[in-house]
Amino acid sequence: MLEIITLLKASRTMTSMRRAMGRPSGRWVSVDMRRRAAEVREAERGRSARRRRRRRELESKSSRRRPLKLQEKDPIFISIALNERNEFGMFINVYVFMNVIEPLYGFYGFNRADTPSKTPENLLRSKTLISFSMDGMNDFETQLQEFFTEVKDLIEKGDKGSAIDLLQANYIAVADQIHAGDRGIEQAAILDIIAMGYMSLDDQKLAGRLLEMLNDIVGGIHNDTPLLGSVLLHMGSMHASLGKFEDAMLYYGRGIEILERLFGKHNQCLVASLLGLAKVFTRTGKASRAIDIYHRTIKILEKSGGAENEDIIIPLFGLGNVLISEGRTEDAKTSFCRMLSIYKNLYGSKDGRVGMAMCSLAHCLCAKGDIEEAIHLYREGLQIITDSEYKALDDGLLEKMKVDLAELLHVAGRDHEGRQILEECLLIMEKHKGSEHPSLVSHFLNLATSYSRSKNFVESERLLRTSLRIMIKTVGPEDQSITVPMLHLAVTLYHLKRDEEAEELALKVVYIRENAFGKHSLPVGEALDCLVSIQTRLDRDAGKVLALLKRVLSIQERELGYESEEAMTTLKKVIFYLDKTGKKEEKLPLQKRLSVLRTKYKQKVAV
Repeated sequence: MLEIITLLKASRTMTSMRRAMGRPSGRWVSVDMRRRAAEVREAERGRSARRRRRRRELESKSSRRRPLKLQEKDPIFISIALNERNEFGMFINVYVFMNVIEPLYGFYGFNRADTPSKTPENLLRSKTLISFSMDGMNDFETQLQEFFTEVKDLIEKGDKGSAIDLLQANYIAVADQIHAGDRGIEQAAILDIIAMGYMSLDDQKLAGRLLEMLNDIVGGIHNDTPLLGSVLLHMGSMHASLGKFEDAMLYYGRGIEILERLFGKHNQCLVASLLGLAKVFTRTGKASRAIDIYHRTIKILEKSGGAENEDIIIPLFGLGNVLISEGRTEDAKTSFCRMLSIYKNLYGSKDGRVGMAMCSLAHCLCAKGDIEEAIHLYREGLQIITDSEYKALDDGLLEKMKVDLAELLHVAGRDHEGRQILEECLLIMEKHKGSEHPSLVSHFLNLATSYSRSKNFVESERLLRTSLRIMIKTVGPEDQSITVPMLHLAVTLYHLKRDEEAEELALKVVYIRENAFGKHSLPVGEALDCLVSIQTRLDRDAGKVLALLKRVLSIQERELGYESEEAMTTLKKVIFYLDKTGKKEEKLPLQKRLSVLRTKYKQKVAV
């Protein structure tokens, strides 16, 4: 049996994993640690030999593997990894160990308050428990649980150094086993936890390499092997987080096949994998398949817990969002109304979760075009959340909903009301983060945009210069992120008729973005388009302005499509400058193209 190294065994001197994974080493392994590692390896070799002998004996008795018998009263190792949006858009991650619901809030960077409920009893879970007959497996499960919990606790406490040392020490132990030829479920389970640890530390590169090792190992493990379904579920979640959606689909799919064979197609233990797969389908544009899976998940949960089951909230939210993206806003409204009804029946009309559900429904109504009703529902929902103290005032999700409401108010022409909300967000953030914190930049930009809409460009300039100063202080004068407030400032100066200053800033934005994204990227096209407007009013050389416009058109055609509205607008400008510079031979074919595009666009609008 492979022994999992604890923090005391790992100490804080492990560097072997850094070398093995191609990372620079900074500390030496102590003599005691090397001796201890050698002892662990020697003991494990003996255990591995015994396991291989037992395996050969079992195989000699039967030429065909029989599936393990399953019971519903004994402990399960990792039964569910739920990586799905909670009812209001934030990801939650729940891992179940040894029949103990262990919510790992924060393990991928999310907070405890982002979950739909504050008690483990209210979390989505599997009611099915598996008994493993493999000799010594229970001890191994216990070690895995302790390892997982220790890593999680260290990360939550901010002790990343100790967490890394613990992960490194266990990687060394499991890597020795893999190199010695042991490539079974024990090695896969430990690599799985190590990979999750590095994901939580935001080391996606190293986590990706560990997943590559896992890919090779699980490919050779039979589907009837204990714990494999849980490992596959985690692998699907991590691949999705890394943007490797095809791989995520494969692992979710294989895990679902295993669970369906063991428990049938309507068992609640399928829910976590189905939710993960639905999310992947949503992110890859396979909306119809995602909708089907959400409906299937809801039916499973209704069968096991009833129509008012709180667990249904998560798939209802996912379903509603997919339906909105498909333009089926009336169907989406049904999902969000059901969410609101469930929370009201369970917790009463003044509970914070009810307020959150109201804001979700308001978002749907906005997509449907019911602006005034959406504004009313947003205000009511936010008031309930505040009164119930369900979210802290500086909570990021609460802040986002306030900004959404402010945007709606601006769309409705109620700029002053919207600006009041934006100013409130800024004051709260200044109080909790300080007046120079980078997180204030987005609030300065929002307020500046609001003032620009109201033609108060002087106040807009002040806010933009403040945000630009904070960004330069934070990331430096050449980082691409400073170009956002810088380009906004260039536009504001243009409106203030300070064209020379505006041109200087726009040129700098083009230079920084070319270095960061490439000369033919969409961000560069955006900056060039702004520069063209400024240089046109400055009456710069028409030939040079035409060259810039052709660059903008080329970028828009490649990135947005030849028939995009943006390309059509730029095409008009190109034709104007071709006429101005006397290039009539180039102008005629572009005029014909513009005429065709106008006809198509009018037909599209009419439909």
